[in-house]
Amino acid sequence: MASHRLSSVSEEEPCCDISRKTKICLCVFFGLLIAVVIAVPVGILMWPRPHKEWKGEGTTAHFYEILLGRCYTYTQIVRPELGHKDCQKIGKAFTGAFLSKDPCSSTEQDYKPLMELTDQAVPCDKTLLWSKSSQLAHDYTRVRQAMFTLEDTLLGYMADGLRWCGDSGSSDMNYKSCPNWREDCSNNSFSVFWNTVSKRFAEDACGVVHVVLNGSISNTFDERSTFGRVEVFNLRPEKVHRLQAWVMHDIGSARSDSCSSSSINVLKRILKERSIAFSCENNYGPIRLLQCVKNPDHPSCRF
Repeated sequence: MASHRLSSVSEEEPCCDISRKTKICLCVFFGLLIAVVIAVPVGILMWPRPHKEWKGEGTTAHFYEILLGRCYTYTQIVRPELGHKDCQKIGKAFTGAFLSKDPCSSTEQDYKPLMELTDQAVPCDKTLLWSKSSQLAHDYTRVRQAMFTLEDTLLGYMADGLRWCGDSGSSDMNYKSCPNWREDCSNNSFSVFWNTVSKRFAEDACGVVHVVLNGSISNTFDERSTFGRVEVFNLRPEKVHRLQAWVMHDIGSARSDSCSSSSINVLKRILKERSIAFSCENNYGPIRLLQCVKNPDHPSCRF
């Protein structure tokens, strides 16, 4: 019987013969596919979304540059005793308080790092508050440079006249629109900032605190103003001996309110309840003189 050898099939040979080049191509293909699957949703999430439209004006153009420039001007020229302040850190802390955040959910805590970097002592008896009399109060402190309004402090000087806001869906400032505190939301980045710094300014005041009020309007003391809502209630009775009010009337205008008006009596009552003495004077002489500089020919300016 003839013997037949059956050739054994090698166990090393695969059933399907795929070349090395094909394997490499397949690996590259699947790698790219996985990368695309991951990258597309990530890219969609990271793609900058358009800012929401608000009813208020947008961030001031060149906001950061103005902010930084004012910081250096104040610390190096206006108040060189504050030359040790780090304006770069202050600028970053300022923008860090509102960038990439919901502009209608701002809190005092957002501005805490900024507040800590800009602490500033105002001498006792030198704090000047104001309500609806901004121009007149600042005219006075430009002449009496020992007196300080909030805008004469570092942080107030930097932010005065500027507007700003960000958006939770973007790391950029919103230059098109920002929340209006009446029509959009009250706890917006801008309003919360001014409430926060006004609160600290009042808390730090000591001795006799002064306030310039507008007697040419019917509601000289407005409980809804920053002075009425924030500053009056944050004066510390243990530090503030008295609030001296100067009720000023516009040159040539009819007097609407005076030291004896009902709104001033409301202010007097609030202070009495807080154990702070109160005094009031109509048309304080030195400020009246400043008004007359602009209206030298008016009969009321003939002293």
